[in-house]
Amino acid sequence: MEKKDTLTKILAVFGSVLIWFPILAPILLGLGSLITRGRFLFDYLMPAELFLSALAGSGLLLWASLRSHSNSNSKLIGWGLVTAVVMLFGGQGIAVITGLASGATEPTAGLMALVLVPLGIYVLALIVIGVGGVKLTQNLFKHTA
Repeated sequence: MEKKDTLTKILAVFGSVLIWFPILAPILLGLGSLITRGRFLFDYLMPAELFLSALAGSGLLLWASLRSHSNSNSKLIGWGLVTAVVMLFGGQGIAVITGLASGATEPTAGLMALVLVPLGIYVLALIVIGVGGVKLTQNLFKHTA
């Protein structure tokens, strides 16, 4: 870790917040509905809907890891970002091609799995990027006080 300047730390912190937002938002909103309505309502599509937050967060984390010369974090974040983008757009492409997106095709279990498995992998990729962001942030703030 060569560059531990203020800009790199800010990039890592804001990137981590932005990458975790699409993961934590549906959980927190579900808990809020549990408290207010007595039912846990979970929007499993929300991480995909908040893709721009994940993309911005990943970009900031990648920039911070490159500035700090943290190769292991750069690879983790970079591959996580590539996986997330491919899975998100791949799942959406499958939904369009099969007719699930337009409602032209009846949603069978097999077709739903074809669309939801890439979405699940997308969410896992976001979690991997988020863990990489937390590790990067910890490394940047280590031995500074």
